[in-house]
Amino acid sequence: MTLEQLNQMLAFVLFSYNDVQITVVKVIQIPLIFFTMWFVVTRIGKLIKKSLLKRKMNPDAVLLFTRIYFILSIAILIFTSLEVLNIPLTAFAFVSGAIAIGVGFGAQNIINNFISGWILMWERPIRIGDFLEVGNAKGVVETINTRSTRIRRNDGVHMLVPNSQLLENTVTNWTLIDRNARTSVNVGVMYGSDVELVEKLMQQVLADHPAILPTLPKAVLLDDFAESAMMFSAYFWVYAESETMLRQVRSDIRFSLYKQFKLNNIKIALPQRIIHIDDKKFNTPL
Repeated sequence: MTLEQLNQMLAFVLFSYNDVQITVVKVIQIPLIFFTMWFVVTRIGKLIKKSLLKRKMNPDAVLLFTRIYFILSIAILIFTSLEVLNIPLTAFAFVSGAIAIGVGFGAQNIINNFISGWILMWERPIRIGDFLEVGNAKGVVETINTRSTRIRRNDGVHMLVPNSQLLENTVTNWTLIDRNARTSVNVGVMYGSDVELVEKLMQQVLADHPAILPTLPKAVLLDDFAESAMMFSAYFWVYAESETMLRQVRSDIRFSLYKQFKLNNIKIALPQRIIHIDDKKFNTPL
């Protein structure tokens, strides 16, 4: 193939619109320009993100800034490429109209999740690192993507929750204002135990644990006179980033309570049943 034949092939007009001719060479140039410019844009985006994270900027602000940067870069990339190739936007009016109709009918959920993702990043009701309770699952938000939010559950499994569900359904954000969470430990002691000593021991255990926040109120309550035990509850606040941390603190409190009760001869109650046997019934001759 000669150079003249190659030029003729590249100059072949695929279609024209309003005196604008779309040739083979333009069709080849467009992806090459897009790829080159996108490579530069993504590299710059990674450098910007790394620089912002080094300055200890909030991860949510970094995510929002990088998303805005990429969208503006894509818009500039498209307009610049069309300008370089001398292709007016009116040439894509029909195609864009068809795409818009197709998107309107076939991608409603995608658009809904896309807009919801931007609302989440802008209003920040849910942030990266927040501890959420979604339905029966609890976990930490790792990232907010365009379509879905990735949450790492307490068991290490990742959940991908559509952004629209986080806005339309009830979501419990344990760390929306701060990371302080209140929890409790319940214990039942036998009837006849010194209730004032039980309260004193439980208060001491709460005061000795380093994870319990001393500035926030804590309380020991005699909750109930149950069937087999007197039920005590200890309420306290902990700076916790996950359910695992709360479980660990509750476990430590139970270990300490068991040790203190054993040293002070406080018996932890067990279920008890009193059975009365009618001797007359069993002694009746057949």
